[in-house]
Amino acid sequence: MMNDWSPRTKAVHSGTRRSQYGEMSEAIFLTQGFVYDSPEQAEARFIEAGADEFIYARYGNPTVRMFEERIAALEGTEDAFATASGMAAVNASLCGLLKAGDHVVSSRALFGSCLYILEEILTRYGVEVTFVDGTDLDQWRAAMRDDTKAVFLETVANPTLEVIDLKAVSDIAHGKGALVIVDNVFATPVFSNAVKLGADVVIYSATKHIDGQGRCLGGVICGTQEFIRKTAEPYLKHTGGSLSPFNAWVMLKGLETVHLRCNAQADSALRIASELEDHPKLARMLYPHLKSHPQVAVAKEQMDKGGTVIALDLRGGKDAAFSFLNALEIISISNNLGDSKSIITHPTTTTHQRLSDDQRATLGITDGLVRLSVGLEDAGDLLGDILQALDATG
Repeated sequence: MMNDWSPRTKAVHSGTRRSQYGEMSEAIFLTQGFVYDSPEQAEARFIEAGADEFIYARYGNPTVRMFEERIAALEGTEDAFATASGMAAVNASLCGLLKAGDHVVSSRALFGSCLYILEEILTRYGVEVTFVDGTDLDQWRAAMRDDTKAVFLETVANPTLEVIDLKAVSDIAHGKGALVIVDNVFATPVFSNAVKLGADVVIYSATKHIDGQGRCLGGVICGTQEFIRKTAEPYLKHTGGSLSPFNAWVMLKGLETVHLRCNAQADSALRIASELEDHPKLARMLYPHLKSHPQVAVAKEQMDKGGTVIALDLRGGKDAAFSFLNALEIISISNNLGDSKSIITHPTTTTHQRLSDDQRATLGITDGLVRLSVGLEDAGDLLGDILQALDATG
C-alpha cells in the first residue's frame, strides 16, 4: 500500500515506529546501547540483527532507522544509512567503496569539500581520479576505462548551478560497469528522482532542505540494500560517522514539511531570477529553469522545478559583490543553503576559497559571483531587498 502513496505522503508517514505508548510524534530514543535478554540473544544479534533489533547507536537506533526508512521511501531506493553530516555521507560512499588501484571519474565542478576528498584523500591512498567537464558527454566517454569503479557528480553544481545530464552519464557509466554516485542536494528529493535517471547511490546533506530550518547537521546515503549494508554500513560502523538520534528526530520533522517548503522556495527563486535576469549591474543570472541557462532543457527534463538556489554575478568583481552583500537587510550572509531563511555567500572567499585562481576560472566562479539560497520570506520583500542592495553598489 505504501508504494502507492505520493511522495508528499511518504515524507510524512513512511518508516514510522510506535512504542507501546502509541505516541503520535516519533519518539526520540536517546540511548547509546541496548539490553539483551540473554547472552544467546546477544550472540544471535551480532551475527545478524533483525529489522527492529539494535546493538549500539553507532550501528543503528530506532529513531535513526525511522529517518532512514522514510528518506529511502521518498527517494525510491531499497535502503538508506544516515550519517553525521552530508560530507560524512560523501566520504563513506567513496571511501567505503574504493581501494588502491581503483579508478574514478568525477565532474570538475564540485563543492570544495567534495573536491578535497577526491583530490587529496582518495589519491593519497592510491585511487586514481579523472576530472571532466560534467556538461560535456564526450569527456565522460573519453575518461571511462574498463577498470573504472565509479563516477561521482553533483546533479546541479555548487555554486555555478551547472546541470549534468544524469541519464546520459549513467548510461555511459553503466556501459563500463561503474557505479553512479550523485550528490543531489541542490536538486532536492522533492524536484528530482535521481534513481529513475540511473543513479545507483544518492547522497543528501540533510542539513540543507531536509532539516530546512538551520538546526542540525545530518546526511544520508540512499541506494540498494547491497550497497548500504555491505559497503556503506561497515565503513560507517567502524569509522563512527553515525547520525545522533536527536538530529534524526529533527530530520523526521523536517521531512513532514519538505514539499511545502521547497515548492514555495523554488517559486520565489524563479520569480526573483526572472525579474533580475536583465539587471544592468549583473553580468550573469544563473538559475536552472531560466531560458538563458545553458542546460535549461536538461534541467526541465530532470527537475520538476528549478530549485531553491540562484547565482548572481555582479559587474565590478569582489568590490561590487561585497558592497552588495553589505547593503542587504533581509538576506543573511552565511554559507549554508536550503534554509527557511534566505542566505547568501561569496564562494570565492568562502566555500571555494581553497581553489586556485585558475581552478575557479575554469569552473566559472568569478570574483563577482554570489550564491543566494532563497528562503520562505515573501518573494516581493526579497526582491526589494536585492534591488536596493544592487542600487547601493557602485
